[in-house]
Amino acid sequence: HVQLVESGGGSVEAGGSLKLSCAASRDIFSNCVMGWFRQAPGSEREGVAAIYFGGGSTYYADSVKGRFTISQDNAKNTVYLQMDNLKPEDTATYYCAAVERRRLTNKQDLGRAELYTVWGQGTQVTVS
Repeated sequence: HVQLVESGGGSVEAGGSLKLSCAASRDIFSNCVMGWFRQAPGSEREGVAAIYFGGGSTYYADSVKGRFTISQDNAKNTVYLQMDNLKPEDTATYYCAAVERRRLTNKQDLGRAELYTVWGQGTQVTVS
């Protein structure tokens, strides 16, 4: 049973940067898609970014393209989300999640929270 632990959230001013980390309790990157999601109060959980094929492929929601970068360090079993040029609308709880690659059938599935099977506890990001 793998566990995911996020860290790196905080409060920043608009235009600032934060880097989130998601540490997995064991190596799952070879078989899994790793995703970052976020949920603001009163809103549905939305996909932000995903990484798969050992880090060779990535997915970004249109709202974060050009500002956020997802990456992974296989040696540390850790996925990162570098967030630059943050905006107040980026304020949310950010979650790391994992799903076996075989469970996703197309690129649109990468941003579908209901398909992911393992979740971290979340880390708060506040942009003012």
